[in-house]
Amino acid sequence: MIKQTILEHLAKTGVVAVVRAETPGEAVKIAEACIQGGVDAIEVTFTVPAAHQVIEALGARFSAKDLLIGAGTVLDPETARIAILAGARFIVGPSFSADTAKLCNRYQIPYLPGALTVTEIVTAMEAGCDVVKLFPGSAFGPSYVKAVKGPLPQVNLMPTGGVTLENTREWIKNGAFAVGVGSELTGPAKKGDFGGVTKLAAAFVAAVAAARAE
Repeated sequence: MIKQTILEHLAKTGVVAVVRAETPGEAVKIAEACIQGGVDAIEVTFTVPAAHQVIEALGARFSAKDLLIGAGTVLDPETARIAILAGARFIVGPSFSADTAKLCNRYQIPYLPGALTVTEIVTAMEAGCDVVKLFPGSAFGPSYVKAVKGPLPQVNLMPTGGVTLENTREWIKNGAFAVGVGSELTGPAKKGDFGGVTKLAAAFVAAVAAARAE
């Protein structure tokens, strides 16, 4: 039930904030800004220096009810294990790793690997991945979700890369489980405008809710 609870949390808001930053402190501030805007699923990428410490810090500051913390850019089971020990409750990668899938299944932690082709998506599903990160989403656009779900109506896809505030509705309407958003959401932080991140977070949450309500 642990895994199912996490997946339900991911689906509820429908937006996962992909946090990349040059310092751990900046990553924490970006995450906090996203949370204030209503995005409570945060993916701290392992391109962030001391990413595991950022995950620990956020986990200590927020309750599991208020924050679903995950790790991104995870390429191997060693990194996944470090992230899980730090408190990550979901693991995301730009590609699929069978060994990482096994480790995550062992600890009932959802693994969302990156995939693009139907063959890659099915391989991930057969390895027990309940949600597949469609990456890069910009390669084919929102219509690709609908095309894939024709022969694979059971697949849960989370497009990442190419998701904007303007096309979020289209991604959701075409059947996306959730959307992963990076610079389109966190961009203002580069100028120190964390309030801008909060406003964008609220806008993305509203866009997903509106699309689902139609």
